[in-house]
Formats: sequence, structure tokens, C-alpha cells
Amino acid sequence: MTDFPFLLAMIAVPAVGAAVVAALPRGRELLAKQVTLGITLVVFLLAVLATIAFDAGGDRFQLTTSVSWIPDFGVDFALGVDGIALVMLLLVGVLVPVVVVASWRDTPPGNRSMTTFCAWLLLLEAMMVGVFAATDVFLFYVFFEAMLVPMYFLIGSFGGPRRQYAAVKFFLYSLVGGLIMLAAVIGLYVVSSSELGEGTFAFDALRQIEIDPGVQKLLFLGFFIAFAIKAPLVPFHTWLPDSGAEAPIGGSVLLVGVLDKVGTFGFIRYCLPLFPDASRDLAPLVLVLAVAGILYAALLAMGQSDMKRLVSYTSIAHFGFIALGIFAFTTEAATGAVLYMVNHGIATGLLFLVVGMLIARGGSRQIGDYGGMATQAPLLAGVFLVAGLASLALPGTNSFVSEFLVLIGSFPTVPVYAILATVGIILAALYVLLMYQRTMHGPARGVLLTDDGTAAPGGSTATAGSTTTGGATASGGGPATGGSTATLTAPAPGRLRVRDLGRRELAVAAPMVALIIALGFYPQPLIDLIEPAVAATMEDVGADPGGVEPATTEGTD
Repeated sequence: MTDFPFLLAMIAVPAVGAAVVAALPRGRELLAKQVTLGITLVVFLLAVLATIAFDAGGDRFQLTTSVSWIPDFGVDFALGVDGIALVMLLLVGVLVPVVVVASWRDTPPGNRSMTTFCAWLLLLEAMMVGVFAATDVFLFYVFFEAMLVPMYFLIGSFGGPRRQYAAVKFFLYSLVGGLIMLAAVIGLYVVSSSELGEGTFAFDALRQIEIDPGVQKLLFLGFFIAFAIKAPLVPFHTWLPDSGAEAPIGGSVLLVGVLDKVGTFGFIRYCLPLFPDASRDLAPLVLVLAVAGILYAALLAMGQSDMKRLVSYTSIAHFGFIALGIFAFTTEAATGAVLYMVNHGIATGLLFLVVGMLIARGGSRQIGDYGGMATQAPLLAGVFLVAGLASLALPGTNSFVSEFLVLIGSFPTVPVYAILATVGIILAALYVLLMYQRTMHGPARGVLLTDDGTAAPGGSTATAGSTTTGGATASGGGPATGGSTATLTAPAPGRLRVRDLGRRELAVAAPMVALIIALGFYPQPLIDLIEPAVAATMEDVGADPGGVEPATTEGTD
């Protein structure tokens, strides 16, 4: 089974599927969604089979495929995975089908077609698999840049009112970072040519090269800036709140759950092994940015009134924890950081999905437009609570194990940064629980919609897209049409009727909740996959499993 080209198939199947779906005639939205769901389930199955075929105690990179692509420049279409990349592919395999089901009843804005949405989604999945599976640095760069295109169109064509602004901002930030990395990739090729006699982009060959420390710093910064923008780390973060808030819910899930992980994945896959001296020298700078992001983003999250922006800011804080774990240079902390990447994608992905379900019922992203939902939709409130508790890393949820490993692994080498980062845990409890309390408990505010778009009885009606606030009834007691602003009276207590989670929504939420609980109590299978690859990376960077520099006998008696 190890001879089967799993990785190539995981790229080819959704790429070909995107072309097939795009060729479907307009008006065949149901068929497009069915084909898309089927293709994403095939990719998930391939990811599971690849995990079964992977030997955690075997070679560092397995399931390899390599075809000469541009031989004159030493570029190969080379694919392979270690434990770090494999768990990210599993995350892609889980989240994309969930997004398809969650978006099943979405109505695209304007005259956009759901068929086009599905095609872009499949193409994005192919690019995400490629960026994690590439073992040729130039091929990685190609996928790194190519995945911007489908996400740009998902945000710009299917997002919220400010979708075009958010899409352009996302694209420009990422493009600038990619161009800086391209300069570093070219520089790395030049260095390899002078050291090896011929240029190469092969990762295994590049990490064996002894690069001058000064050159290392320049090349490290080229890669680091691109990854810091993608992650994002403060102060490169300003594109994410806009993009996360304006993207369609499915796009937000993949943006924060997977695409942003390419940045932190790049830190541990490329920055540390290729530029070990520069990584150690510049680690204090990265740690300052990581801890600043944890605290700064948490404080900003507490002040948000828009639910999607709040969740986006929480992600910035979580990426600070991931960066802290990577640049603490211990196997324990870095294992926790990689596990955090997976667990954050699951927990925050579910949190975005629940927020989307809430918005579908109320037609507003504003926290202040909601209240008392728990009495009318207890299942929705329960899933919201599980997602929120996982986001703040409550013991028993998946994120707790990750955060605990990061902090306990970081303390021996960078105790000050680890202590400061723990303050972010307290702030996380505040912003998550306050959002939950304001939306799920207290008096009902405004008039909420049922999931099928009809108005709940007991007051005036407002279609999805309108903004509601407490006050007098809208003129004439009639409906406030989409995009308008209406001042509405909350229905009398006990008369508000909001449909709880339906079967489709339960099908979306149930596997995510199950993963949060299962990985909270038994994360060992993922740790067994991740730890050998992390240990090999720590060897590349010159740290032992405890993160202490190898001892030297120079100058001793």
C-alpha cells in the first residue's frame, strides 16, 4: 500500500473535480454540491489510508513521489510527508467535507452560482494538500502562492458586504510576503549552486548545506516575513480580522483552520532546519512577537462587537502560542505547537460554524443583537459552549493538551515568555465566556429568524441581512427588507421561537464535537505521529530533546 501515490491522488482528485464541477451548467447547484461532497470524502479517505500506510518509526519522509519538472533548474515535482505534514493533511481531509455540508443551504450574494463556489473550494483543497506535501522548495512556493487565488475568489465573490475590500487586502498582504520569500528562494538556490556545484531546491539536500551565518539571517528573514504574514503574527496580522469577518462561513473555517497554519508550518518545516543558526539568533525577536500577539489580540478580542471579528482575533492569539512552542526549541513544546495547529483548526473551525448558524437565524453578526438563545435552541447553545470551552483550552478539550505541552515545554528554556503567555489563558476565558453569555443567556433581543428564513412569531419580521436593535416596531409592523436597518421590539418573553439545530447542522457539529472530546482525553495517536518529526527538526536546529544546546568540552580541564 505504501507504493500507491496517495499524495499525488489527494492533489489530482480535487483538482480534476474542480474542473468537472466548473463545467456543470448553471442551475445544477444540487449536483455540484453532491459531486463536491463526494470528492472531498474521497480525499478524506485517502488521508486516512495514507496515515495507515505511514510508519511513525520509519524514514523521516514517506509516501514520496518525485517527477522531474524543470530539470535545467533542478526543480522536481516532489511530494512526501513526515508526521507534521501528515496531521495537517488529516486536518484538511476533515474540515473540507464539513465546510461543504455546512454551506449546503447557503445562498450566494448577487447572481453568483453555488457551482462556482464548489469549484473554487475543490481547487483550494488541492492547493492546500500540495503546500503541505511538497518536498521541493520551489514547488512549495508555487502552491503557497497558487492557493491565494481560490481563497481570493471565495472571499471576494461569496463574502459579506465588504468582501471586495477584504479579498484585496488578503491577496496583497499574502502576495507581498510571497514575493519576499521568492527572493529568499532564489538566494537559497544560488547558495546551493556555490556549495554543491549545481543548484537544487530539494529540501533534504538544502538542509545539509553549511550556510554562512550572515547569509542565513537574510534568507531566514525572507522566509520568516512571508510565514509571519500568513500565520499571522503581530504586527503582520491586520488582514485577518477583515478577511475572517467578510469571508463566507466556510471560507472563514478554512482560512483560519488551515491556510493560516501554512505560516506556522513554514516556521518548523523550513526556517528551523534550513537556517538553524539564524533561527537561534533571531528567536528572541520571534518570541517577543508571539507573546505580544497573545496579549494584544486577546485584549482586542474582548472589545469586539462583531462575532466573526472576535473569533478572528482569538486565532491571532492562538498563533502566538504556536510560535512560542516552535521557537522555544524543545521537542515537547514544538510537539505541542504542531498538535495545537490541528486542535485549533478543529475548535476554532467549529466556533466559526456555530457563529454562522447563529447568524443564519438572526441575520446579524453583532453580539448585541442576540440574547436568550439557550432557552429556545439548547442544542445550538450546547455546541457553542463546547466550541468556546475548547477555544479557551478547558481541561478535557483538545486544545488543553496542546497549550499545556507548549507552556510546560517552553518554561525550561524561555520561562519569562511562558509566564507572560499564561496571562493570555485568563483573557481567553473572558472574551469567550462573555460572548457566550451575551448571546445565549439573558433577555431575548430583537426578532430572530428561523433557519428556513421565515420570521419567528411574536413581533415584527426582518429578513436576513437586516440589522436589528431594541426599540420601537418598524414602520407599519411589516418586514424590513434585506440590507435595510430596522428598529424592532423584542417579542414578549416566552413567545420567541427559534428552530434548534437541524439534522444537517447536527451532521456538521457532531464529528467536530466528537474530535474535541476524543483528542482532549486521548491525543496520543497524533502525538506519536508528530513527535519523531519534531525530534528530527530539533536535531537540525542543534537542540537536544530538552532544548538545551549540546554540551561542549572546550575550555574544560
